[in-house]
Amino acid sequence: QPGFPMTDLLYTEKDLVTSLKNYIMVEEMKLKQVKQWAEKMDTLSATATQDPEGFLGHPVNAFKLMKRLNTEWGNLENLVLKDSAEGFISNLTLQRQHFPTDEDQTGAAKALLRLQDTYRLDTNTISTGDLPGVTHKSLMTVEDCFELGKIAYSEVDYYHTELWMEQALKQLEEGEESTVDKVTVLDYLSYAIYQQGDLGRALELTKKLLRIDPDHQRANGNLKYFEFQLIKQRKAQADEAKKAQVEDKDKKRRKRQPSDASKKKAFKEPVPERKMYEMLCRGEGVKMTNRRQSRLFCRYYTNNGNPSYLLSPAKQEDEWDRPYIVRYHDIISHSEIEKIKELALPKLRRATISNPITGVLETAPYRISKSAWLTGYDHPMIDQINQRIEDLTGLEMDTAEELQVANYGVGGQYEPHFDFGRKDEPDAFKELGTGNRVATWLFYMSDVAAGGATVFPDVGAAVWPKKGTAVFWYNLFPSGEGDYSTRHAACPVLVGNKWVSNKWIHERGQEFRRPCGLTEIA
Repeated sequence: QPGFPMTDLLYTEKDLVTSLKNYIMVEEMKLKQVKQWAEKMDTLSATATQDPEGFLGHPVNAFKLMKRLNTEWGNLENLVLKDSAEGFISNLTLQRQHFPTDEDQTGAAKALLRLQDTYRLDTNTISTGDLPGVTHKSLMTVEDCFELGKIAYSEVDYYHTELWMEQALKQLEEGEESTVDKVTVLDYLSYAIYQQGDLGRALELTKKLLRIDPDHQRANGNLKYFEFQLIKQRKAQADEAKKAQVEDKDKKRRKRQPSDASKKKAFKEPVPERKMYEMLCRGEGVKMTNRRQSRLFCRYYTNNGNPSYLLSPAKQEDEWDRPYIVRYHDIISHSEIEKIKELALPKLRRATISNPITGVLETAPYRISKSAWLTGYDHPMIDQINQRIEDLTGLEMDTAEELQVANYGVGGQYEPHFDFGRKDEPDAFKELGTGNRVATWLFYMSDVAAGGATVFPDVGAAVWPKKGTAVFWYNLFPSGEGDYSTRHAACPVLVGNKWVSNKWIHERGQEFRRPCGLTEIA
């Protein structure tokens, strides 16, 4: 639901638990009454049937028997038939409109798998809830692991299907009680392993399944198929080995010359962007040498004597040298942050990106967050914050975009991207009529327990969130050319909640504030 925070779902669930407990209490009271009646009747009928005639010879007993059968058993019937679930069911129906959908559940599962890959977590670490910075540990049941494996399977992701079915099997073999049985888990597991080409192991697991359930139709079919495929595979491998042996002898006969391939290997291959991005997210591969580090400084900053900062200068710290990234400390207060979050919450929508071909805004799997736009019309404080950015950067804010507030929940991320429009996207910001995005200002409005760094894969930089601070960098050189080293990403949030707000500053209006350079990169 748009702008519907997950914290509200917790309160919805709490309300349902209370409603369910009330239903149980009413049901238990009802059962107690029925029990008492049954015990009373049991004693009475035992006494009466010992001497039926003598018992009924007493006029009071005869009257009471008539009364019981005519009235009291009817009352008991009404008591048993009375539906005390109505209140709970109507509450559940009412709340169901706020419940997550299948799509939401799949999204949450995929986020967990993404975190597992980025932060190199093994299934056991996740299942035992032993994550860094966690305050509320949560164990995963066999059903949870199985569900995750099943979602991966439906996404044709056999790698994660294998990992999570393995974990479900491990927990079952350790004796955990579950509604999911070993046969079902083994069925998925063997197929996922077969799909990844490990026929030997797939066959082994199929045999294990058949030891538990010898009549399993699919497993019996797979057994024959896997055996046939394995014989075929081994034959092909043997032929390949023979061929390699012959080629090897041929090579030895010829005088050895360094091949083109080995010449190429002498040059270090660049790390693929995806790998670099994930490394930086884990805090690895940061390319800041001690020598470069020694040239970064902290200072009290007034932006050439800006009146707002003469008496109380801002604390500025160099985060990176190329591209030049600075961080401002204690630049936004806790009360301002809370106000911004309060203003943004009802407006939060799934964040969109501008399609580079059509220019149309759309959601994308590589940007997972919720965002909202705020202006001075929402609250005068937003104008004050915009003024603060203007005072410290010296740049014109009238042509900048509105303040964008973004919330990244667990698994929330924004994969590597540029903030500026490239030459092959001439229409990127055409409708704004304010030119390209010259600079980016980013407020960190929360600390993140684990994950959530802002990383620059091309240069090996990582900037970590710190509540109350902001980072700033230029996306364009003074000449107006794009600085391609500013390609950056928001790492997935592993534990916690990440709130940021950013200001994208445009070219128009900066003509005299940041004059154009005469060379491409000056």
